[in-house]
Amino acid sequence: MRIVVLTGAGVSAESGLGTFRDKGGLWEAYPLEEVATPEGFARDPARVHAFYNARRENARAAAPNAAHDALARLGAAPGIDLTLVTQNIDDLHEQAGSPSLIHMHGRLTVALCGACGTRWEAPAVMSATDPCPACTAPATRPDVVWFGEIPYHMERIAAALERADVFAAIGTSGEVYPAAGFVAEARRAGAETVEINLEPTGGPFGRRIMGPATETVPRWVAGLLS
Repeated sequence: MRIVVLTGAGVSAESGLGTFRDKGGLWEAYPLEEVATPEGFARDPARVHAFYNARRENARAAAPNAAHDALARLGAAPGIDLTLVTQNIDDLHEQAGSPSLIHMHGRLTVALCGACGTRWEAPAVMSATDPCPACTAPATRPDVVWFGEIPYHMERIAAALERADVFAAIGTSGEVYPAAGFVAEARRAGAETVEINLEPTGGPFGRRIMGPATETVPRWVAGLLS
């Protein structure tokens, strides 16, 4: 069975990593347009780095939850060809043991040189003046995809959607393109589509399973593997 799973912030929320909509979280202290756009970074790189340094610290303190663990079991199961795509920039899927993970929005654990494109392991605290290890330019930024930038690995994701038997979107708002269009692509390819979320979105899913990810995802995975 060929399965494509897209995960969003709702999968990591129960591990203590907040979503855009959480009250009192990091996103309330840092306006989206100031810390998640190329323009915001150009205006105030120090502020953007402070935000991602804080997110990196939060992520280091988090551990995978039952939803991450269940998806790792699904990926390792005989007869399952799983393409796991995440919008999240944390590494909780990796910690849970998921293989072949596609980070379409990049990773907190990686630094990127804005001058030459070199990537390297991100230190706990980053600064825009950190020199690139390859070209020495002081052009360091987080290796994350901001609004207005093109997500990573889109061709690989499109190819997986074209041959999927099942497509599941888990813990994602379904509002941000191109990921919001994945369900329509999967339906055109004839895949069974399921949304697993706290609340239904407007996407054209054939089936919906509502509830916390730590409860719904293990149950859904167990049904697939039974």
